[in-house]
Amino acid sequence: MKLNIQNETSRLRAVVLGTAESNGPIPTIEEAYDPKSIEHIKAGTYPKESDMIKEMEAVAAVFEKYDVEVFRPKVIKDYNQIFSRDIAFVIEDKLIKANILPDREREYEAIQHLINQIDGDKVIKLPEECHVEGGDVMPWNDYIFMGTYTGEDYPDYITARTNKEAVLAIKKLFPNKTVKAFELRKSNTNPKENALHLDCCFQPVGKDKAIIHKNGFLVESEYQWLVNYFGKENVFEITKDEMYDMYSNIFSISEDVVISEQNFTRLNTWLRDNGFTVEEVPYAEIAKQEGLLRCSTMPLIRN
Repeated sequence: MKLNIQNETSRLRAVVLGTAESNGPIPTIEEAYDPKSIEHIKAGTYPKESDMIKEMEAVAAVFEKYDVEVFRPKVIKDYNQIFSRDIAFVIEDKLIKANILPDREREYEAIQHLINQIDGDKVIKLPEECHVEGGDVMPWNDYIFMGTYTGEDYPDYITARTNKEAVLAIKKLFPNKTVKAFELRKSNTNPKENALHLDCCFQPVGKDKAIIHKNGFLVESEYQWLVNYFGKENVFEITKDEMYDMYSNIFSISEDVVISEQNFTRLNTWLRDNGFTVEEVPYAEIAKQEGLLRCSTMPLIRN
């Protein structure tokens, strides 16, 4: 398989979609990786496996409609395998294995059948000190946008997923690209003050538009850089509540077709007003784990 990812929105040809099958029991608070999951565990509203399976199958049906080849992970019993974006990501023709939380290593093993189809030279494993997850990495033509957190207290945040060592490693791997890193606001306890990944507070859509949440960025000038780059008139600003609902975590099938959550009325209206076809799916249950459509998909080929 010849991988090809230059940006977030070119026509999708092949993708990994996670699975909610055999998702396992509701985690304990100690086992949860993010404040939003903890909130739902405490409230007794953590999503049911049957609901999450339905939601993911709705996405699979959209991919089928647009003739996209879909790969699924091998199902591991009682194991959360929904967020395939975390375990690896593709830039240009390379698949980079994410150094994720050690508890999640088996998720990568579950896509081995796919990795076997890729030229071994194109599968990259970063040095151990590089922490990175695909939600923090966005190829955008000549740029690679990366979310990071470089505070001294990095080890204290389970929500800090991509470190400066990883940013430097990606710079080295892609010397022809400009790697632009953004400091994200992190909180272990308040989901409305936590940008778990870059795609939780920002995402490009179409050719020249973007969805963004200002408070997700720790450094205002970095947020401003993005607004200036896309142009204020092309940017859809989301509120704290909309970030919490994961408005910036939709997924592009092409420059004019997006998959979005059916309840994102304000965003979906804006998208349609700007000429996009919006394929609406139910995804509110999966969103309870602080991830949405971009988090549960890993594009392999766009052209």
